[in-house]
Amino acid sequence: MTSIGIHDLEVATAHHVLDLGLLAESKGIDPAKYRVGLGQDEMSMPAPDEDIVTMGASAAWEILRRHGTDGIRTLLFATESGLDQSKAAGVWVHELLGLPSQVRVVEFKQACYSATAAIQAAMGIVSRFPEERVLIIASDVARYELDSPGEPTQGAGAVAMLIGADPAILEIEPPSGIHTADVDDFWRPNDSSTAVVDGAVSVRAYLDAMTGSWDDLAGRGGPAIGDIDRVVYHQPFTKMARKAQQRLDRHAGGSLGTLGLDSGSVYNRRLGNTYTASLYSSLASLLDHEEEDLTGKRLGLFSYGSGCVSELITGIVRPGYADADRSARVRAALDTRVPLDVPSYRSLHALEHSSMNDLETSHVTRAPFRFSGVRGRARQYERTDGAARLP
Repeated sequence: MTSIGIHDLEVATAHHVLDLGLLAESKGIDPAKYRVGLGQDEMSMPAPDEDIVTMGASAAWEILRRHGTDGIRTLLFATESGLDQSKAAGVWVHELLGLPSQVRVVEFKQACYSATAAIQAAMGIVSRFPEERVLIIASDVARYELDSPGEPTQGAGAVAMLIGADPAILEIEPPSGIHTADVDDFWRPNDSSTAVVDGAVSVRAYLDAMTGSWDDLAGRGGPAIGDIDRVVYHQPFTKMARKAQQRLDRHAGGSLGTLGLDSGSVYNRRLGNTYTASLYSSLASLLDHEEEDLTGKRLGLFSYGSGCVSELITGIVRPGYADADRSARVRAALDTRVPLDVPSYRSLHALEHSSMNDLETSHVTRAPFRFSGVRGRARQYERTDGAARLP
């Protein structure tokens, strides 16, 4: 059977950053509550001319620059920060990237889980047409109300992945474990730009979903816990991965301890919560920072989306997976974000673009693509001087 999996992946983020130490001090809170209690140091915030489309296009552009567009007939865009009730955000990306018209584009939504659903759909396509490749974009902006308990777990970022046969990074194994339950732990009503969340319920739902997914995986002939070398997790905050690994060890009788937790959290500690992109930015972080050679190692990937749907998949790391260039690019993107003070952050948080009136945004971002405004109630995007044409 043809091996299928992640052939390449790339991480992108937004223009601004807020140091959570500043946020804590502004509230009279010990910064350790965020840095240690949550495991978060910073959170990215988009400029007024950035959103899920511009971040997603930036991540995908790097992949297409390396691999070209040959064989790509599907673009799947996973997000819970949807911009239109009808049009897929990926259609704007399709235009920005100059993809051929013979590319189907679909948007997937189920809280933070949907990028994993996109991978499963992509694997089905490639299994039928091994010569094809599928471009997946997971892009989100996590927003909570100011002064709410969820405020320090905001963030912004995107991960683009190329799924294909004979993958260069991770061969995904066929069995997976699934768990779905109707839980009101986190949701965002249509009339709200910020999410509603019950933190305690969400943590319990996450952990229950993880053990449920593990039980399903075990029942479908998945690997034993002793045959899994590292696990990466969806990280609404990085401390959640530690809670999850402790629960998994107890439930499945494993001895993972803290293996992979620090290396798999390097990017997430600085990005903040990126919803659909969170699990896969954690995967990139593990691949880029784990000191031990992971070639041939089996990874578990736990995907959780509130509401809730979860899935546990496994994969084998391929030789040559390491990408020092990606590590340098992500580090540079994080290091060159423009810092915000707390008043500026609060002003930016309050900024909402209405589609009712025409709008022209100021050019702030240094990214290759930007949201230029609204015309006739339709969102407008453009390439910037930093966007070279693809080969």
